Amino acid sequence: MLNIVLFGPPGAGKGTQSKSIEEHYHLIHISTGDLLFGEVSSGTLLGQQAKEYMLAGRLVPDEIVINMIENKIRANRQAKGFVFDGFPRNLHQAQTLDKLLKQNQIEITVVIAFEVDEAELVRRVLQRGQEKGRFDDQNESIVRSRLITYQNETAPLKEYYTAQNKFITMNGLGSIEQIFQAICTNIDAFCQSQMN
Repeated sequence: MLNIVLFGPPGAGKGTQSKSIEEHYHLIHISTGDLLFGEVSSGTLLGQQAKEYMLAGRLVPDEIVINMIENKIRANRQAKGFVFDGFPRNLHQAQTLDKLLKQNQIEITVVIAFEVDEAELVRRVLQRGQEKGRFDDQNESIVRSRLITYQNETAPLKEYYTAQNKFITMNGLGSIEQIFQAICTNIDAFCQSQMN
């Protein structure tokens, strides 16, 4: 089973690349953003709670996100694997995900981190906000707040996954196709090295 975590700040390209990875490797795409926006669009109580955090540029609490992830995994027990997009976002989530996967006798295979400079990240996210109408992507101060949150809460996961020998860093600049080819090369080489 192939379980991939795509790692990087907002605008790094996780969502764009995860869809291609999902199709290429026949995995189930788990996007916390999609799950959350689905709840917001549906106007559920969970969605209303999440929207308050999102409008303030803050991360939605772990309990809400973890419950959604668990439901998605349980609903796809026969999958060839999962590509996690935007999760885990902090050490507690990473540890909880490891426990959840272990209960299902699976584990994270590899974590791929995209590196993109801040100015480019802000430009990409604001453009995405205009194109897709995402309310939390249209305010530059909210976007910059999310980048600070990422550095404080999510970036430390690099050490966590490096200690497990599962962390790969790659350049997040270039055409979508160039980045996708580099991702596949990295995944295939990593999996081959684990078999040797």
